[in-house]
Amino acid sequence: QVQLLESGGGLVQAGGSLRLSCVASGRFFSLKSMAWYRQAPGKQRDLVASITSGGSTNYADSVKGRFTISRDNAKNTVYLQMNSLQPDDTAVYYCQTTASVLGRTYAYWGQGTQVTVSS
Repeated sequence: QVQLLESGGGLVQAGGSLRLSCVASGRFFSLKSMAWYRQAPGKQRDLVASITSGGSTNYADSVKGRFTISRDNAKNTVYLQMNSLQPDDTAVYYCQTTASVLGRTYAYWGQGTQVTVSS
C-alpha cells in the first residue's frame, strides 16, 4: 500500500507562484511514474505534468513554460513548481504515482490540495 501526502496549496494572486510537494510512504518496492493532475469544479480531472523514474517529463500545453515538475527519488517526493499562475489554474491538484508492490504495479492517488488563484 502506498500513501501520498500533498502539501503547498493555497491562495495566491495572479502572477504569483506556489510549490506543491507530494511525499509517498508505505510498503512498496519502487515508484515508477509520478504525476500531478488537477480538477476544477464541474470539469474532469486532467493531467498537468508527469515525470518518470529516470526524469523524463511531460506537460499539458496549458502549463508549458510556467510549471516545472521534479522528483527526489531518495525522498520519494515529487514537486510541482508553479509560476505565473492564472485564475484558470484554480483547481484541486492531485498527486498520482504508479508503484511496484509485491511484483505488481498499481496506481495511487493523494487526497488533493486546493490551489486558488485570484485575479
